[in-house]
Amino acid sequence: MTTPALLPLSGRRIPTLSPGASSFPHHRATLRLSEKFILLLILSAFITLCFGAFFFLPDSSKHKRFDLGLEDVLIPHIESGKEGRHGGEQVIHGQSGHDKHRHREEEESLRDKIRADHERALQEAKQKLRKSKKALLHEIQTEKARVAQELKKKDVPRSLPPVPMPKLVGVNDGDPGEPDVKEKRDKIREMMKHAWDSYRQYGWGHNELKPIAKKGHSTNIFGNSQMGATIVDALDTLYIMGLHDEFKDGQEWIEQNLDFSVNAEVSVFEVNIRFIGGLLAAYYLSGQEVFKAKAVQLAEKLLPAFNTPTGIPWAMVNLKSGVGRNWGWASAGSSILAEFGTLHMEFVHLTYLTGNPAYYQKVMHIRKLLAKMDRPNGLYPNYLNPRTGRWGQHHTSVGGLGDSFYEYLLKAWLMSDRTDAEARKTYDDAIEAIERHLIRKSNGGLTFIGEWKNGHLERKMGHLTCFAGGMFALGADGSPGDKAGHYLQLGAEIAHTCHESYDRTVLKLGPEAFKFDSGLEAVAVRQNEKYYILRPEVIETYWYMWRFTHDPKYRQWGWEAAQAIDKYCRVGGGFSGVKDVYSSNPTYDDVQQSFFLAETLKYLYLLFSSDELLPLESWVFNTEAHPLPVLRLANATMPGSQAKR
Repeated sequence: MTTPALLPLSGRRIPTLSPGASSFPHHRATLRLSEKFILLLILSAFITLCFGAFFFLPDSSKHKRFDLGLEDVLIPHIESGKEGRHGGEQVIHGQSGHDKHRHREEEESLRDKIRADHERALQEAKQKLRKSKKALLHEIQTEKARVAQELKKKDVPRSLPPVPMPKLVGVNDGDPGEPDVKEKRDKIREMMKHAWDSYRQYGWGHNELKPIAKKGHSTNIFGNSQMGATIVDALDTLYIMGLHDEFKDGQEWIEQNLDFSVNAEVSVFEVNIRFIGGLLAAYYLSGQEVFKAKAVQLAEKLLPAFNTPTGIPWAMVNLKSGVGRNWGWASAGSSILAEFGTLHMEFVHLTYLTGNPAYYQKVMHIRKLLAKMDRPNGLYPNYLNPRTGRWGQHHTSVGGLGDSFYEYLLKAWLMSDRTDAEARKTYDDAIEAIERHLIRKSNGGLTFIGEWKNGHLERKMGHLTCFAGGMFALGADGSPGDKAGHYLQLGAEIAHTCHESYDRTVLKLGPEAFKFDSGLEAVAVRQNEKYYILRPEVIETYWYMWRFTHDPKYRQWGWEAAQAIDKYCRVGGGFSGVKDVYSSNPTYDDVQQSFFLAETLKYLYLLFSSDELLPLESWVFNTEAHPLPVLRLANATMPGSQAKR
């Protein structure tokens, strides 16, 4: 089974099971052509210098021409170049004999300088032409490297203002105490080591890894460029797990190789959550300035995506040209709710760290625009046209295309130290509408979240939707009225349903989507919904439920999932997704997703750590599981903020 390369399976991410076509052979050919071109340019320049020297070196005839009075033409030209536009020629015509003698000496000196310069150029040209082709090619490569380095220097962002580092607690250790839990946690760390070491050996610098073919892999969301997505995505997980040598390797690659001045069309959403989120988290955890600088450098490249009539950003932007566009399949050229609605956390931190209000203003503009719009049944459709500002197809989902929009409303409030009341109110209203129209109980008693399509409820739930159990638990405290207990219970019911989707498969791994009709519950029906691509959402909910309840079943369920991943997805070159979780002889998709290292293994590690590791009072996780610190009183310093404590 394959998935269309351009079809995003989620608002939270847009993976693909089909390998992206390589552009590297074409790239190498381009380099060979450019080398020949540069060689021809150098040779033609030398020839031009030779002929130029022949025609312009002063000889006896030229001396005579100066003696005949052509200095009256030449010298004013030279002098006016020195004096600017004011009076160069007038000085010459009224000069004394002494002045004429002085100017003649200057003329002779200038002539000698021209002669010497041309003589030196001729000698250099002769020396170049005596060199072998190999030596010339080496010089060309050296010059190209120098020019590339200069271009990189131009892209370095301006020095950033010093800002107080938020109080950071619980950035390492988290020893769970109990030996059996520690043993499980050590196993998760070993799985991370296997995933990272395999990528380090077979896919270093590529975006992702093909663990069976043992080579690099990429998809259209990253454009045609090697941006090391797995390195950036995995950094904070490595740091949290205490794998500091591996972290250092990743940091060195980023310092030396991570370059955003490339002609690549990337997903604004994916680059924001994986790269900017990953770099910011690495900066806060380690304090290394390079991560902050790279995050800001990349963010500048994303800003042109907002140049639309409404300010709703394009889905994709070319990092070099700044030209944006939307996915061709997305409802009449619409932008996607989960994509333009999943920028707030990272952009607020960018404004905090840089003092540049543009980032904060962009995301607040999106919020204000949405607040003015009518919403059918109080629900947010997944599509919005950035040209007209109108909704596209009326399709609402808490899974793919919609999910992380709701997540970021809640997390904007949490990240603001609970001062962003507007975000909390918008979240509460949205969840109330979702509960009224999308949440149902199956005949077998399983609570599920369906999808609203053109006026009716589709009784299907995606693996991606399973994150919502953790979201409901995270948002329980602070719910309006007396609903905290209700939402914690709702989170537990979603966690149970999603566990059933795992438990009812042969491999004990959850399918991509599962239905609740025709007597089948929490089971995938279509072949193209039976795959598992190392997704984290179910484990994410187990971890949040563990933090809020400490019910041991969540650790048990997480351990079941970890064992199944290790048994069925582990291969010699890393970890791979499987195409059918109901088959006892699964086939592999041969992709080790970057989010497996960023999220799945991180949430498992946290599940078997103490609550002191990244406590939820101090840290908020972006939708790619990158922890960002709570900004105490941050809204008071954000330009244009109307939020009040």
